[in-house]
Amino acid sequence: MHILTFDIEEWFHLLDNESTKGPEEWVKYPCRIYENMDRIFALLDRHNRRATFFVLGWIAQKYPDVVKRISDNGFDLGFHTTNHQLIHEQTPEDFYADIVKGLDCLENIVGKKVESFRAPGFSLTESCNWAFDILAELGIKYDSSVFPMHHAHGGYPSFPHIGPALIKTHTGDIKEFPISVGKLFGKSIVYSGGGYFRLFPYTLIKTLARKETYLMSYLHPRDMDAGQPMIKDLPLSRKFKSYVGLKTCAAKFEHWINDFPCIDICTAASIVDWAQVPVVDLKKTSQPLNPELLIAAL
Repeated sequence: MHILTFDIEEWFHLLDNESTKGPEEWVKYPCRIYENMDRIFALLDRHNRRATFFVLGWIAQKYPDVVKRISDNGFDLGFHTTNHQLIHEQTPEDFYADIVKGLDCLENIVGKKVESFRAPGFSLTESCNWAFDILAELGIKYDSSVFPMHHAHGGYPSFPHIGPALIKTHTGDIKEFPISVGKLFGKSIVYSGGGYFRLFPYTLIKTLARKETYLMSYLHPRDMDAGQPMIKDLPLSRKFKSYVGLKTCAAKFEHWINDFPCIDICTAASIVDWAQVPVVDLKKTSQPLNPELLIAAL
């Protein structure tokens, strides 16, 4: 099972950086979303591949035609929060307001319910399991926010399973599709998305992927945009992570979807036997949220 996903955001939506931290800063940068989406659509069309697109609410508000094009082409539409902020730095009330706003925008554009979600920077951690309650309350059925290792912006290293799992919350069940983890020299590594995919040689990625029965790959439009400007105030380590491999990523990605036929999250959910997957019962370790406080945040 190879699930292909994209986090639809602009080239400047870099986390934990002062000059790209929010909407007030984003208006200073030029738009590159159209040409980057054209590249993705062309590659998927050439190989007749399907994918789930986790769209940022800010993108939907500013460029609703991008959302319409995703939906009109029959692709699976998911949600990536409204303003691309780290979840573990938010209160439940702030997160609830962000999710309601962005979901309403997406659903008004396409005229149907959006049921899949991914957190920015895989920032849905053990410290904010309450986010799963909010997502379930608002109709999210599928999640792909769990990064089952440490991550620069979060991660969930205690997650007990690498593969589909059923998360039980106070407000309903969520079907989780975590990020793939492989083994290299006995150590766990992530290789199937973002900067990891850009950095590693394709021969290594292909070798690791062939060993797995479950693959979750994730990319951003910026990952294949070799012409994007460089954010000047990034520290050297962040420049490396954000810009390494941009020139070769599109060709590498084309090999990837040619060698590994892919499906979207909705299709994957329909073929998983959910009675057989591990269950993560968050009700045993958390208290239910106060719905009146959440609604008051709107």
